[in-house]
Amino acid sequence: MSDYQLQIKQIVDYSRCRIYRQFIQSLINDRSIRTGGSSGLFYFTVLCNYANFRTSYRRIDGIGYTIYPGEWICTVKELSDWFRTHFQRQAMDILDELQRRHLISYLILDRGKVIKYKIRGWKNHNTVLDYNCPCQKDTGFFFMPVVAATELVSSGRCSEMDIVLDLWLSTVYNDEQVQGSKVGPVVYLRNGTGSPLVNYSELAARWGISRATVGRILKKLAGMEYISLMTFPGRTGSVIYLQNYLSTMFQISDVLIDKEEVAMVLNIKISLPDEGEAVKSEAVMEHDICVSNELSSVSKSHMEIIIKKMAQVLDAQGISCFRCPKSIYKLYPLSDACREEYISHIQKGAVRFGMTVSCGKDKPVYTFELTLSPTEKDREGGARA
Repeated sequence: MSDYQLQIKQIVDYSRCRIYRQFIQSLINDRSIRTGGSSGLFYFTVLCNYANFRTSYRRIDGIGYTIYPGEWICTVKELSDWFRTHFQRQAMDILDELQRRHLISYLILDRGKVIKYKIRGWKNHNTVLDYNCPCQKDTGFFFMPVVAATELVSSGRCSEMDIVLDLWLSTVYNDEQVQGSKVGPVVYLRNGTGSPLVNYSELAARWGISRATVGRILKKLAGMEYISLMTFPGRTGSVIYLQNYLSTMFQISDVLIDKEEVAMVLNIKISLPDEGEAVKSEAVMEHDICVSNELSSVSKSHMEIIIKKMAQVLDAQGISCFRCPKSIYKLYPLSDACREEYISHIQKGAVRFGMTVSCGKDKPVYTFELTLSPTEKDREGGARA
């Protein structure tokens, strides 16, 4: 039998997104997330969740109905329960709005008790099957066109549930076009920059809410373990990673996202104290750090801080040597030949050096290459490296 290596990659410019029915059912049942909003993304997604892939039949109050691909039939009470409206008339108003936007069409049957709706353009994004069979509503998946979701988000004030779905539809994993996506499933708003960094002003404009409300909702979702919210100092912005995304989308184990690793991947600066300030290093001070005399451009105290941050990142990736007190870190300058090979990729004023992690004195285990690049402020003012 031949051996194969599987690599999972999600493409950022894909025109549609796979949505699992079980995930939508869990959102419908999660009463802690509010649904009141005028964008309609959640309501449209719920209707898509129940739509058929193939022809089936359903009996309501003794009457049999034929349901074709892209359609479903339900009572007005069921619809109101899905949408979480207090009154059935509110559910009907939502259908009217979605029909006005040419996303669905629907009929009222059995003297106003039954609704039969159809998702317009269903076959353009979802395969229509020829054979007849009952269609399960809590298993499998359907495809949501990204353009329809974007138009809905832009049409009105988003509810908390709309925001959850927008984050889910905007998530990218392991795509070379998006920085930080190899670390984990990251939210990327497809703005052409390739950077997942966003600020609350951008999100407020996207969702039609205030910056304060953005902060409150994101903190709430982080507390409910829907997302991992990483906020960086100054005007850098925030990065949002989705929790339980990989297990839902790809049936593989979810990964632990480390803020220090994300900062390094996105080239977010590491602040170092001025010379003479007290340096507190918890884990690294227990190890031996050997710094070459040729690395005079960066002090040993600063090296200890850098090594500590490196240890946090690599320890999160499963490299346990950084927890062992026997580990020895050796820092040394790279040769001129190595510098020439990568000279075009280094910022002016950057310092590059190698780091070897040894188990004891004579047993090298890992070798890394580190690059310290001064920030724009540091290059102009020369304050800190």
